[in-house]
Amino acid sequence: MSAMNAQDPESFATRSKVRLLQRRTRPRTPLRQRVPAEKLRMGVYLIPSLFTAGNLICGFFSLISTFHGDYLHATYFIIIANILDGLDGYAARLTRSTSQFGVEFDSLADVVSFGVAPAVLVYFWALVPWGTWGWLAAGTFVVCGALRLSRFNVQSTGPSKGHFVGLPIPAAAEMIAAIVIMYYFLGGAGAPHKGITLLLAIYGLALLMVSSFPYFSLKNKDLRKRLPFWILVSGIVLITLFIAEPQIMFFTLFLSYTLSGPLLWCFTTYKHRRERRREMTPASS
Repeated sequence: MSAMNAQDPESFATRSKVRLLQRRTRPRTPLRQRVPAEKLRMGVYLIPSLFTAGNLICGFFSLISTFHGDYLHATYFIIIANILDGLDGYAARLTRSTSQFGVEFDSLADVVSFGVAPAVLVYFWALVPWGTWGWLAAGTFVVCGALRLSRFNVQSTGPSKGHFVGLPIPAAAEMIAAIVIMYYFLGGAGAPHKGITLLLAIYGLALLMVSSFPYFSLKNKDLRKRLPFWILVSGIVLITLFIAEPQIMFFTLFLSYTLSGPLLWCFTTYKHRRERRREMTPASS
């Protein structure tokens, strides 16, 4: 018994040492694939990063314009930021310079330009009289926008799809900019009812961003392929209408895109239910 008791501490010590060595040598599994430090020291892709930096700077200028009370110019900077954001992704895909660094940089820029900037714009322009409800609405928009970007980054590592899940945060920001521009165009920038309109709009956009509604995407579309002739004619008509009435067309375009997600979901759900009924009818007969 004494010999067995003498060997027990050694065996326990040996087991604990082995267990500790196994824990130290076990490779850590990250949630996402990280860029090695050596690869990052080699440099980053210049052209997409410059577009992303321009996007971030426009978001910052929008915030400065809002603080100075120049709300119309703040919306213009959000629109320019959206254009640069589109050029960023297109240039990365065209030059095959997509990288994990670019994805993270783009997400951080989008949070500022399409999350914080439009939320601050709406708050100072229309939601200040609402007090707590006003800043809660603006804060909810920023949080939902960040959640939308996080979900997009996680889903982008999977197979490519022809649609987005939830309203993209740039489209939500452009919808807010379109509402502000439309108010200025109609001469109702000082209308008393703009507060309730923007309060409902910003809560609705926040919910659409975190929803599962499908939205059409041009991300994986190859625009170099031949397209039907009617698409060219439609593009010419849209450009003509934009030149004639830019404010109305801008508002109509983004309102249609914002509502397209719920409408497409309703149409798809109705189609699936109709197909199920057709399948069940022969089986019952």
